[in-house]
Amino acid sequence: MLEKKHIAHLTNLLTPQNIYSDKAHLLAYSYDATREHFEPDAVVFPRDENDVSEILKYCNEHKIIIVPRGAGSGFTGGALPSSGGIVLAFEKHMNKLLEIDMQNMVAVVQPGLINMDLQRAVEAVGLFYPPDPASQEYSTIGGNVSENAGGMRAAKYGITKDYVMAMRAVLPNGDVIKAGKKTIKDVAGYNISGILIASEGTLAVTTEVTLKLIPKPKLTKTAMGIFESVSQAMEAVYKTMASGVTPVAMEFLDNLTIRAVEQTFNKGLPVDAGAILVTDVDGNLEDDLNFQMAQIEKVFRENGCSTFQIAKDKDEAADLWFARRNASPALSIYGSKKLNEDVTVPRAALPELLEKFNAIADKYNINIPCFGHTGDGNVHTNVMVDGSDPEQVKIAYQAIEEVFQATVDLGGTLSGEHGIGLAKAPYMHMAFSDEEMLLFKSIKKAFDPNNILNPAKMGL
Repeated sequence: MLEKKHIAHLTNLLTPQNIYSDKAHLLAYSYDATREHFEPDAVVFPRDENDVSEILKYCNEHKIIIVPRGAGSGFTGGALPSSGGIVLAFEKHMNKLLEIDMQNMVAVVQPGLINMDLQRAVEAVGLFYPPDPASQEYSTIGGNVSENAGGMRAAKYGITKDYVMAMRAVLPNGDVIKAGKKTIKDVAGYNISGILIASEGTLAVTTEVTLKLIPKPKLTKTAMGIFESVSQAMEAVYKTMASGVTPVAMEFLDNLTIRAVEQTFNKGLPVDAGAILVTDVDGNLEDDLNFQMAQIEKVFRENGCSTFQIAKDKDEAADLWFARRNASPALSIYGSKKLNEDVTVPRAALPELLEKFNAIADKYNINIPCFGHTGDGNVHTNVMVDGSDPEQVKIAYQAIEEVFQATVDLGGTLSGEHGIGLAKAPYMHMAFSDEEMLLFKSIKKAFDPNNILNPAKMGL
């Protein structure tokens, strides 16, 4: 519990409307999408960068833990106050789009701005911010930066780090730093913004982000391919990406996922199919889109695609995307406990990766439905068991460890977009050597010597 003198100081600083320690607020800010639960000692809503600086300066002096939080939509516990302390929440005040610079094609935003609100605002003036996490309707840019969020469009356009040009952030001692510039080129000094991206709020608190924008493509076309086997679909993915065509998205559902969506929503999906691939292409000329689709169809059919359907309009496109967009909730038919991981491998390793996952499922006699962003090698791997059965839960975690090991053995990473947080911290040793972990800890100590910022995350 925070001492009364600390509550009094912060109340005087922020006004009573911006600091809460009542049970309702503590509960509301105690969880995220992991469904784990850790109550903070207080929740504070900074009004501006100066508030953030003063809060951190005071908390650093008194060794009070600070946990920055966006929307709390993360899947790994990155914003959970697992050690108590103060949750620093940005959605109330620091949630604005500060500038759209049309000449330099950048947007300047505060960390609490919702991703989709940014997308809509820039598209209204003919520009485009591509990173589109599944949580885009409610996740914040600050959270996206902290976790280096991706999304379906990453196959062509990349992820959050590819669009962050500059940041303002507050160090634990209250000092304000600026990292990066609006300039396209900048090789002066260390890439501090690169270190802060994906640091999960463990190094500094972001107060402003400058994001690169691009012109919005005028046209989009959607298609779906049906395959007899997962291995054929995975072959088609990496061969398509090497064919000279770069789809906006290349999304995958295996047979278990197809069956779950069909059982849940009754959409007429081919339940005997081994896999489905859904893909988008974009551009400014109809001929260009037709060329891209022809090339994709050629590669798909060469790799076992039995049916290739191109959407005639937006309604048909939405129908083709329905199964992918509703895959995750449909999987509940396989069990009440889901361990949802977002492992990523080089695209050419996808066929072998999925074979290894099937072997793990057979070994433990459990279901491991998979779907995801295979255009960039990112597979959402879902270990499904009965959460009320302790033995099943134990088996699930054994299976997940083997999933991670298989991924690392193929040159992959523990996370493509969800981050590490608390959930994956125990597995960091599988992906990083002792020397690398020591370097991470040294960086953490250089930024945060008193370890007040989001401790215990990423195994640090």
